Amino acid sequence: MQTNFTLAQLADPNIAEANRILRNCVHCGFCTATCPTYTLLGDELDSPRGRIYLIKDMLENDRAATEKVVRHIDRCLSCLSCMTTCPSGVHYMHLVDHARSHIEKTYRRPLPDRSLRWLLAFVIPHPYRFRLALLGAFFAKPLAGLMPGRLKGLLAMAPSETRPPSRLDKPQVIAAQGPRRARVALMTGCAQKVLAPEINEATVRLLTRHGVEVVVARGAGCCGALVHHMGKEEAALDDARANVAAWTRELEQGGLDAIIINASGCGTTVKDYGFMLREDTAWKDKAAKVSALTRDVTEFLDTLGLKGAAAGRPLTVAYHSACSMQHGQQIRREPKALLTAAGFSVKEVPEGHLCCGSAGTYNLLQPEIAGRLKARKVANIESTKPDVIATGNIGCMTQIAGGTGIPVVHTVELLDWATGGPQPRALEKGAS
Repeated sequence: MQTNFTLAQLADPNIAEANRILRNCVHCGFCTATCPTYTLLGDELDSPRGRIYLIKDMLENDRAATEKVVRHIDRCLSCLSCMTTCPSGVHYMHLVDHARSHIEKTYRRPLPDRSLRWLLAFVIPHPYRFRLALLGAFFAKPLAGLMPGRLKGLLAMAPSETRPPSRLDKPQVIAAQGPRRARVALMTGCAQKVLAPEINEATVRLLTRHGVEVVVARGAGCCGALVHHMGKEEAALDDARANVAAWTRELEQGGLDAIIINASGCGTTVKDYGFMLREDTAWKDKAAKVSALTRDVTEFLDTLGLKGAAAGRPLTVAYHSACSMQHGQQIRREPKALLTAAGFSVKEVPEGHLCCGSAGTYNLLQPEIAGRLKARKVANIESTKPDVIATGNIGCMTQIAGGTGIPVVHTVELLDWATGGPQPRALEKGAS
């Protein structure tokens, strides 16, 4: 694609990167075939190619974002299916991230939209605030019909119970069982440890059972993905620096073989810290090292080999590969191979490349499109007639569970159960 940025514009490293990405695009349109929003809406501007044209025009002309640009960029899920499809290596993720940052700086949203985005950014990345908000939502649910606009949707999606904090919420070191094979830092995250603390607990049991010492580092918190995808770049970079600092201390004091992530949306972001902080001379080398060490829990466990899987788990598992897993991190084989090695019968989900509609806060900000994608995903999953649905991302778990009665669990919960851990909570509830 031909671009016409001035030399002055190209002096901005973000514009220079956008220029490089845009020039790789050859207008082929392969991305439209796998884009969920184009599949649903049939509008060229709701495809990656259409959004690329909008972003190019906005950035080249150095103009503020318009309502039209914002509408179509907001509809993008950042599922990154287009990056898997693209034969030219267009790094759409970095381009749309920069466009969102530009929108945040140049466009004033209507008050209801602005307020909702502020609320989500203020609450969800902070576990204490999020837990209090869920508690309040529980009591407000009976009044949902009286609430304005998207607040109804927020209340409808709130879980029916608020879980107590896990023992893993505090910094600590959990010893390996038997001879130590590796030492890792586990990112315990933010929303996940509030919504499903059992995921971190299953992860620790699974890793320590395989001879891995697990560190929960002091100072590590939210990965920054939520605010990053809202265009709140400085807040995202602050989160990134806090995590890099926490894990760098562990690297220097005790060494780390890996930084383990068990929420694939977070993993995609942490693996990008090196890029996000590339212009920060004080942090770029440390961030690059953190990104290089980051592994999804299934990616890491695959290198160790699954041990001690017990027979007698004849369950059919529909494995839903989160977009951030298969497109963002290009991890496809490992989760399914581990589940198979654990004795489960793993089913491929039709249209597995299409997003479930969760996409961070997308299902809260774009509920109509997210709802249509959820219905499509659930229908495809249910067609495989599984006993249980497994995935590696808390957002997908919450989204899919809202549309089906089939139990939805994290992949590590099944692997933990198969190697000596407790039965996953969702399966216990389904059996009761």
